[in-house]
Amino acid sequence: MRAAGILLPLSSLPGPFGIGTLGKEARHFVDFLQAAGQSRWQILPIGPTGYGDSPYQSFSAFAANPYFIDPALLEADGLLAPGEADAFAWGEDESRVDYGALYRGRHALLKRAVDRLDPEDEGLAAFCEQNAFWLEDYALFMALKGENGQKSWLDWPDPVRLREPSALRRAAERLAGQVRYWKGVQYLFHRQWTALKAYANEKGVAIIGDIPIYVSPDSSDVWAGPQLFQLTADRRMSAVAGCPPDAFAADGQLWGNPLYDWDYHHATGYAWWVRRMAYACTVYDVVRIDHFRGFESYFAIPAGDTTAKNGVWRKGPGMALMDALHSRLPAARIIAEDLGYLTPEVKALLAGSGYPGMKVLQFAFDRREAGDYMPHNYTPNSVVYTGTHDNTTTAAWEGDAAPEDVALARAYMACGRDEALVDAFIRTAYASVSDTAIIPMQDWLALPAFARMNTPSKAEGNWQWRMAPGAASPALAKRIRALAELYQRQGR
Repeated sequence: MRAAGILLPLSSLPGPFGIGTLGKEARHFVDFLQAAGQSRWQILPIGPTGYGDSPYQSFSAFAANPYFIDPALLEADGLLAPGEADAFAWGEDESRVDYGALYRGRHALLKRAVDRLDPEDEGLAAFCEQNAFWLEDYALFMALKGENGQKSWLDWPDPVRLREPSALRRAAERLAGQVRYWKGVQYLFHRQWTALKAYANEKGVAIIGDIPIYVSPDSSDVWAGPQLFQLTADRRMSAVAGCPPDAFAADGQLWGNPLYDWDYHHATGYAWWVRRMAYACTVYDVVRIDHFRGFESYFAIPAGDTTAKNGVWRKGPGMALMDALHSRLPAARIIAEDLGYLTPEVKALLAGSGYPGMKVLQFAFDRREAGDYMPHNYTPNSVVYTGTHDNTTTAAWEGDAAPEDVALARAYMACGRDEALVDAFIRTAYASVSDTAIIPMQDWLALPAFARMNTPSKAEGNWQWRMAPGAASPALAKRIRALAELYQRQGR
């Protein structure tokens, strides 16, 4: 079953509300995918974002971003008055997400909708009951963040920071209205997401979700489950996640995420990870796990360090976690993001898991990378990309890469003067033996560097690109379908 799909974050959809939402434009994109002969829509993590706007640093491993709730659908449900959303400014540039404008206005608008929810709504009650295992802590966590001026939970007063039972009871009573709000917006997202996913599935499109391996230090997961992580007795991080120095970053990458206490997870049969993956499999059709190599060995950097230079490699759970997932979730469809520093042990873990890994064509022609990314080394059990959200666009790569790398790419792909290099990348990905080919929408549109989604280690200006209205055109769908048919990539 050779399949093809497109990588387009929800945030990058066009529309009038400052960021992509779950409404009309999302359905239009599903229609475009069907017309283009595509059976996969890959998105980025959908968790609520905080400082830095990264979807990989979320306030919860389970919650969803309220910004994606579509105001027009709320209006259709009678939860907003006609035109009520137009009273807010969502940003002046439709090609970029203005997260500041969203922060200032979206919650004020959503509070009106939540306040109008029927207290007897059986769907809301059922949602809260089914998701109580994460929703209760998350809603109280967000209410407490509001009460504490949005400070990290690490800077809250000790009674609530350390979760003293009496302090939590008083907070729940004191902040009952805010707790209801945070539960309500999750319900509204769930209702709209469930409808969109059903629409996509009916059209033959499976949604590939993305979950970060790590959780944010400022998250309800760490606050409510300190035993899951490598923390001190005072619930401060003893070491943090990152990547070692390499040819791309002389100081390495300091991510700052808390590290898992894998001994605790092993003792519990990896119950938290099984529950997390089980939940993700209900939200998505396929789940991509970011930084899969961290399950074999992870890079631990002393807390407080300003670079990753002093980090050390430590062993992860390996096949023990894979066995737990296979045993408890035998039908789970998982993609392993196995990019980065790959050792024989990481390759053995990927093979033992049975999950497809990733191949990135931009890496194939980069002299700093190993030859694993050359298409003649691919295996069918893999997913090939021209680039990912962490790469520049392929059109920009041609100008940024070393001339000898570009020359190698053109020679390898038999790319003549009359063919754009980005088209050769797409053609080569489709022609490869990889079972699935995923092309970022920016590459189908041959966009330059302004459309790059993220530059690793760059703190600002990321996660903002939005697709222009009408860019997903019938003409482009026809072109994509022709290529999918030529290379027999119409699997479901």
